Amino acid sequence: MTMENRTTVFYVDDNLKSSRLLASVLEGSGFRVITAHDPLEALGLCRKTSFDLALLDYEMPGMTGSQLAQEIKFLVPDVPVVLISGYAALPPTELVFVDAHFGLGTALDDLLWTMRTLAGAQLLASVGHRAHAHRDNAHRAGAHSADST
Repeated sequence: MTMENRTTVFYVDDNLKSSRLLASVLEGSGFRVITAHDPLEALGLCRKTSFDLALLDYEMPGMTGSQLAQEIKFLVPDVPVVLISGYAALPPTELVFVDAHFGLGTALDDLLWTMRTLAGAQLLASVGHRAHAHRDNAHRAGAHSADST
């Protein structure tokens, strides 16, 4: 699979050791990974980087993963957000802008499967939207050429 065809994950985690480990696992599982280690750095990157899915650590200095999820959804509403934490569960108010939460006791295979599923659904929605726009444009072009005859 070429680099262009791989799902791009925007991974934000302030723990450098955890970040390197999980990024390596994700890359070995076929994902392309863009990492940031600070939520504010992540927001800057988010504005100038294209990605298919955001993977966020929950506990970070300055801004929680939930708060960062809200900011990301504001900037790129259709991108799925997965939150990882050391908690088995988080309050629903922390998950409003999150598509999936994986906490204590999560199996890596479950995380990877969910990431692939969410990214695939996002890709299908994006392709469907582009195809719909293309059909609309073709229909408009056909209507204009019919008007000119």
